[in-house]
Amino acid sequence: MKLTTIQIQDLYRFTRVHFVEYYDLQTELVDHLANDIEAIWEDNANLSFEEARGKAFKKFGVYGFSDVVTQRERAMHKRYIKYLFRELKQWFSFPKVMTTVAMFLIFYMVFSTKFSEYFIYAFYGILALFGLYKSFVLNKKFKQKKKIAKKTWLLEDLIFKQAILFFGFFIYYTINLVNHIHAIHQTKYLVILVSGLFSIMCLLAYVSLELLPNKAEILLKETYPEYAISV
Repeated sequence: MKLTTIQIQDLYRFTRVHFVEYYDLQTELVDHLANDIEAIWEDNANLSFEEARGKAFKKFGVYGFSDVVTQRERAMHKRYIKYLFRELKQWFSFPKVMTTVAMFLIFYMVFSTKFSEYFIYAFYGILALFGLYKSFVLNKKFKQKKKIAKKTWLLEDLIFKQAILFFGFFIYYTINLVNHIHAIHQTKYLVILVSGLFSIMCLLAYVSLELLPNKAEILLKETYPEYAISV
């Protein structure tokens, strides 16, 4: 016995009630539940839909869907990092590597002066303002998109929301490092290190806060074959 469209929609509601927010995870779990319910009905056709659904849900154990959600979130985080570094890698190949080298040389010349520490703090101030601005813009865009589509995809959440956390994490640990480096202009190797670090940070800011959000539709279609149909 096959599930009806109404019963399938009920399974989507069931996953949302059990704290599964993302549509792609809901779809995966609905498929799993539907297959289990149909198998249960083959053994006992007298069970109601709710009874069969309850038996299928029990197979997920004490924690319900949480283990499956955690596993999928980890897998999608890895995919997001893959996309991030795929875009970042392009800035180290021709012709974009010329821009990367130019940026490194600018930082190197600036940090070689006796005013290097002032430039570092000025740079962090500009970067912090940029991060706050992009955080506001991306969050607003994500909410508008979610309101129109009435569904959220895990990768979409990572692109529009986790990008800010990822960049903030990198900023936090980098500034801790810089705070322990005094008079970097006096040591050529420290100048090279900090110049390279700041160059990478600029690239990460551009890729995570600008490039990936702008390519969100392409990445979502690449990740989810069903995305183009559902939007």
